[in-house]
Amino acid sequence: MGLLDGRKGIVFGVANERSIAWHIARNLIEHGAVCGFSYLPGEKMERRARKTIESGGVTDPWLHPCDVSRDSDLDTLFAAAREQFGTIHFVVHSLAFANKDYLQIGRFVQTPRDVFSQALDISAFTLVGIANRARLLMPDGGSILAMSYYGAEKVIPGYNVMGVAKAALEACTRYLAAELGSQRIRVNTLSAGPCRTLSAMAVGGIDEMFDWVEKKAPLRRNIDTDEVGKTAVYLISELSSGVTGENLYVDAGYNTIGL
Repeated sequence: MGLLDGRKGIVFGVANERSIAWHIARNLIEHGAVCGFSYLPGEKMERRARKTIESGGVTDPWLHPCDVSRDSDLDTLFAAAREQFGTIHFVVHSLAFANKDYLQIGRFVQTPRDVFSQALDISAFTLVGIANRARLLMPDGGSILAMSYYGAEKVIPGYNVMGVAKAALEACTRYLAAELGSQRIRVNTLSAGPCRTLSAMAVGGIDEMFDWVEKKAPLRRNIDTDEVGKTAVYLISELSSGVTGENLYVDAGYNTIGL
């Protein structure tokens, strides 16, 4: 018996085999879950996502295009999910975007209005939009999980506007948890330490971050992305049935150190 046998849900954010979203999905599937996947519209993005998912042993995965900045795309995806799955039990939100030209040390003060707005829209507001639609497919309750980072609460040089967006994401999580709790829907964030994903490599000074965490974190190492996936199983499953509105760190203990 798997921890997630009979559970169905949608995973947003699988781009390739290094994506945190994929490591989460793979662990969920190993515990018995059935996952549907979104991908950015376009043949190249579909091909890349499909290759990643099928290489992980998933035969004929359910994929649906979705530009999360468009409400019409979200409506279409969730309508298709209702037709495919009927009801769902979880959603994984592993979505973030900011113009990489402004993810450089010393450039936060120069952030233009459009770059700021886009970062908050894609990285934070989409959780609200997704939760609003997902709740209609969760008559028996469920779990919504979003990905955050320590830069939401402390200044990480070079993280800049993405840190502000992640702070908004964590605040959205708490407000959603308060409102959706009466529907037995739990909403949490998982704050992962630095991982070598495509999005992380766009952050200025990322290599120094890896070196610093390895030197200063209590476990004296960086995390493995698979560790994020295993923790996601806990937050999606009934093992965390009493946990909502929380931000859980998977960062080798780095957030506990006052350096």
